[in-house]
Amino acid sequence: SSGPVRCPKVALVESPLPISSSVIKISRVARSDAQAALFEYLHYTRGFTYMDAEHISKNSPHFVENLVMKVENEQDVSRALSKLLRYYPINEFEPFLESLGLRPTELSLFLPANLIFLADDHMLLDNFHVLCDYGIPRVEIGKIYKEAAEIFGYEFGRLNTKLRAYEDLGLSKPTVIKLVTSCPSILVGDVNKELVDVLNKLTELGFQRDWIGGYLSSRHSYSWNRMLDTMTFLVEVGFGDMQIGDLIRKNPAFLLEGSGKQIYVLFGRLLKLGLKMNEVYLLLLENPEILSPKCAKNVWKALYFLFEIGMETDHIAKFLRTHIQLLASHSLKGPKTVLRSLNGDRQKL
Repeated sequence: SSGPVRCPKVALVESPLPISSSVIKISRVARSDAQAALFEYLHYTRGFTYMDAEHISKNSPHFVENLVMKVENEQDVSRALSKLLRYYPINEFEPFLESLGLRPTELSLFLPANLIFLADDHMLLDNFHVLCDYGIPRVEIGKIYKEAAEIFGYEFGRLNTKLRAYEDLGLSKPTVIKLVTSCPSILVGDVNKELVDVLNKLTELGFQRDWIGGYLSSRHSYSWNRMLDTMTFLVEVGFGDMQIGDLIRKNPAFLLEGSGKQIYVLFGRLLKLGLKMNEVYLLLLENPEILSPKCAKNVWKALYFLFEIGMETDHIAKFLRTHIQLLASHSLKGPKTVLRSLNGDRQKL
C-alpha cells in the first residue's frame, strides 16, 4: 500500500438523536434515491439476496429517512450515500428488524449488543429464511421475533420440523401460518398441548380439523386454555355438545375473539341483574347471536342506558328477558342525547 486510504468528503449533519418519521419531511425523489443506495449496499456490497435487499430497503422508512438526514445535499442523495455506506458500515439489524414490522421505538430493545452485520448471526438468517420459505409474510415476522426470539437460535432443520409437526395434526399450511403469526410461542418447546386439546374438543363437537383456520387472524392472540375453560363452562351450566357446537358455528367470534372471555362477562352481568342460571341458559340458547362481540357491545350499552336513566334493576331484567333481540341488534344513542330531545324528562323516558 502506498499510504492510508482517504475517505471521500461527505457532508454530514450531526444527528445524535433518533429522528421521528412523523416529523421529518423528505422529498419522494430523495427517499427513492436513499432506498436505491441502501439496496445497492446490501445486495452488491454485503451480498444479500436480491429479495432480502429489496424488502429491507423498501420497508424500513425510518432508517431510510435517517440516512437522508446524514447527507447535506438532498439533490445528490444517491452518490453521497453510496460514498457514506462504502466507508461507514451501518448496523444492518436496524433496517432488517424495522422491515419485519418492529416500530422504531422498539428497535433498541432487540438489537444485539456486539453485532452490526447480519451475516455474523447465521442462525438468525437461516431461521428467518425458513419462515419466509414456509409462506409467513416478512412483515409478520417481527411479532414472532418479539414474542419467541428463541426460535431464531434453532439449529438447522429444527424450526422446519416444528412447523411440519403442526401439519401432522391435520392442519393445512395456511392455518399453521395463521397460528404461528398470531401465537408465535407455539414454536417454542414441544407441540403446544393446550392447542391440541382445543383441536380435539372441536373435533368431538363435529368440526373439521382445519375449521379453526378460517377464523384465525394474525392481528389477534389466542389463549387456548381459556377456550377450553369456556367450552367446559358451557357444559357445566347445562349445554350439550350439540348445543355448544351450534353456538360456535353461529358465532365463532365468541370463542375466538377474546378466547371465550365474552361468555364469562355475559353470564356475570346477567346474573347480577337477577336472572337465574336457567334463564341465562335459555337466553343464550334462543339468541346465540348475542355472543358476537358487536351484539354483546350493544347489550352492554343498552344496560348502561337503562341504569343511567334510573330504571330499577328488576325492571331492567324483565325488559332484557323480553327484548334481548332488540337490544342486541341496535346501538342506542347516549342517554344525555336522548334526554335533551325530551327536555330532560327522565320519568317520561
